[in-house]
Amino acid sequence: MALVVGTLALRKPVAGNDAELAISQARTLARQVTDGASGEGAVRRQLLGDDVQRINMHYLLQEASGRAAEAPPAGQTFAEGTVALPDITDYYRATRPARLVITGPGGAGKTVLALELLLALIDGRGDHDPVPVRVPLTQWDTRTPLRSLLIDRLTAVYDWPTKMAANIVDHGLVLPVLDGLDEMDPTLPDGTPDPDAPRAHAALEQLNRYQDRGGRDPGPLILTCRTAHYDALPHTDSLIDAARVTIAPVDTINVVAYLTARARDPRRWQPLLQHLSTHPTSPHAQLLSNPWRLCLVATVYHRDGDPAELLHHHTRADLDHHLLARYITATTRATNNQHGYTPDDVHRWLHRLTPAPNRLAPRADISLHRLWPLAGRTRVRITETLLVISTLLLIGFLVTVSWVQAVLFVIMVVTGEALGQLESSPRPFRFDAKQVNFRRSAAVLIAWVGWGATFGFLLFAFLTRYRDGAALDGLLIGAMLAGGITAMARIPAVAVEQPNKADTPRLIIREDVTLGLLVGMGSGLSIGLTTGLWWNFQVGAAIGLPTGLGLYLSGIGGGRSALRYAVFLVCSSGRLPFRLARFLDWACTAGLMRYSGPSYQFRHRELQQWLAAHPEPVN
Repeated sequence: MALVVGTLALRKPVAGNDAELAISQARTLARQVTDGASGEGAVRRQLLGDDVQRINMHYLLQEASGRAAEAPPAGQTFAEGTVALPDITDYYRATRPARLVITGPGGAGKTVLALELLLALIDGRGDHDPVPVRVPLTQWDTRTPLRSLLIDRLTAVYDWPTKMAANIVDHGLVLPVLDGLDEMDPTLPDGTPDPDAPRAHAALEQLNRYQDRGGRDPGPLILTCRTAHYDALPHTDSLIDAARVTIAPVDTINVVAYLTARARDPRRWQPLLQHLSTHPTSPHAQLLSNPWRLCLVATVYHRDGDPAELLHHHTRADLDHHLLARYITATTRATNNQHGYTPDDVHRWLHRLTPAPNRLAPRADISLHRLWPLAGRTRVRITETLLVISTLLLIGFLVTVSWVQAVLFVIMVVTGEALGQLESSPRPFRFDAKQVNFRRSAAVLIAWVGWGATFGFLLFAFLTRYRDGAALDGLLIGAMLAGGITAMARIPAVAVEQPNKADTPRLIIREDVTLGLLVGMGSGLSIGLTTGLWWNFQVGAAIGLPTGLGLYLSGIGGGRSALRYAVFLVCSSGRLPFRLARFLDWACTAGLMRYSGPSYQFRHRELQQWLAAHPEPVN
């Protein structure tokens, strides 16, 4: 009966064929991509300096010597005035095949333009149109095809089951927006792009193999890359059947219009705006034609300060130094700062999260469960080992009933911890109670309890055939062991049926703790009760409590990565805030950082390089 109930309950109701399911799933994915604090709409707002004012960027089609897509000669971000240029959505829809490469110098607004296109396509999509999904390329294992990368992105960021992610990808309902080809390989020692760039080369090979669902045409995609890095690659390595556009510098008219729209006190901005208007070809007008630098100026002088002092800085390096030295202070003061972070502390904490200056080329993703080497690998491992062993030994000696049991327990703890340390970087386990399908969970529990009851009845009745009530004891023991241990370990793997939100870095740690407590403590309770019924409850407590805590601390059922993250925070006391995740969430709100799925990234590579080169704030 348990087998029948479990099998029937696990069967999915007929909800249509795979194509109809994929269309329904695409609607869910479209909402996930745009909504929430980590959605792409929020990312665009952060890149614009936490403002709704946009810079209307123009871009030009670049000639290609090989196979290229057909596309209009020029375009702009959004339709404005009497300029007869298509906006970015119409431009992409007019591109045949639908493969677009967006290039430009550092800070030109490539990611912003890609996000404008992504959000516009979602706003105007029909049921059969693909959902654009932005994928940072820095972590791509280029030995795997693009299809696998897209499935991994949906499972890791939007918490989709693998089968569901594969279904929507295979039906051509995911449009890859691949961000940062230039960030896949480090630059040469002199800072110039590497022409070899092995990872970028391998990525382009995979993209050139990418085809649409029918296999007759090149697969649609959008790719961003810095101009110098794309030009440094051999011509044979370019993306074929694609239209390449290069973002043009912002003209002085749009510079003045953007700063005027951002200005709270026009009189304070008047000297700078007048200079730009009367000298549209001046060095300062050329410096502010870069969208990133333009947003930086608007942010630094948003509330106070004299923008006219920019006229005293005549070179790019001098102006960037002046702005970046004031950027963190300006954002800290302009952002809701209920936790009282000071600009100096923010600078030092972010500096300690940057990689070494000679390893800055690829953008570094900051994942909470992977930060522990920053506090010293040996120091964290030793601290974690001492914490686990001392805690388990303390509990073990309090509940052990004989010296033989105590010796065996010590051997078990030390051996288990030594084996646990063999894993170089524990992976977090995933569990979210809001996404659990309790019907399927109950089916798993019933099936395993039924199996355990049968096994326990046969085994323990045979072993204790001369003891009264052996059958009942066997039934209880088998049910508790099988149902308590196995079902608790299996429920998270089968219960998640429909994703409802994108992951956040803090959520990953929280779910790892939840699953560790569920499996570890639940298993310990099951073993303790079973042993108590069979022998006595003193022995049951002596075995169950250490076993449950041991399972949690050892990470067998989850929780090990969360434990190591906590040890890392203890070892980093005084150098990083203890509520590190809360601080990084605030930094995303302030625009200093941004979410990249289940990780954090610095908002701009230039800011990351500045922080790496300046351990202390610059006055």
